[in-house]
Amino acid sequence: MADPTPDTWRRVDTYLTELLVGHDPGLERAVEEQNDAGLPAIEVAPVNGKLLHLLARMAGARRVLEIGTLGAYSTIWLARAVPEGGRVVTIEAEPRNADIARANLERAGVGDRVEIRVGRGADVLPTLEGGEPFDLVFIDADKESNTIYLDWAARLGRPGTVVMVDNAVRGGEVANPATENPQIIGVQRGLEMLGRDPRFDATALQTLDAKGYDGIAVALVV
Repeated sequence: MADPTPDTWRRVDTYLTELLVGHDPGLERAVEEQNDAGLPAIEVAPVNGKLLHLLARMAGARRVLEIGTLGAYSTIWLARAVPEGGRVVTIEAEPRNADIARANLERAGVGDRVEIRVGRGADVLPTLEGGEPFDLVFIDADKESNTIYLDWAARLGRPGTVVMVDNAVRGGEVANPATENPQIIGVQRGLEMLGRDPRFDATALQTLDAKGYDGIAVALVV
């Protein structure tokens, strides 16, 4: 079996996206608006957005927490997964990004089930304490704070809460013990926490898709 090349994995990703995800005006418009506004193209790939959506449905998630909204592409996927009366709380550090996200959510028809909290995750998360626990938490923000976000995922969740952490491989650099990149170090510390903290049972997968070579960590709060 030949080793994958960028051309091969992008061709396969296109094939899987066309076959299993298809075209969706609400989602595609959200990406277009995000790109037109000059936001970084760091939203999850379509196949990963569909994975988030399916995992939320499999978990029967009624309350979802997302850390890192950007233009709301993944938020739309998550909002479509919660049942009537369900809620997605998403945290975005940049007010301009939050404005773009709100417009995209409204355009996609899910604005009524999403609450955007504007501010740094480390500042906003403590304000959510004392509410109903979250059934699923998706972490996709600054990697340097992954351990902070994971700690709050456990504290704001319950036994059985699903936790997903995006960008868990970073082009293979996560396995580089000599890295000095603070983002890579943040990913490493987060994975080490998932492996050692008794509140979690976790695994991670490498991915090859439209966004290149990366990965995702998946955990249960125990």
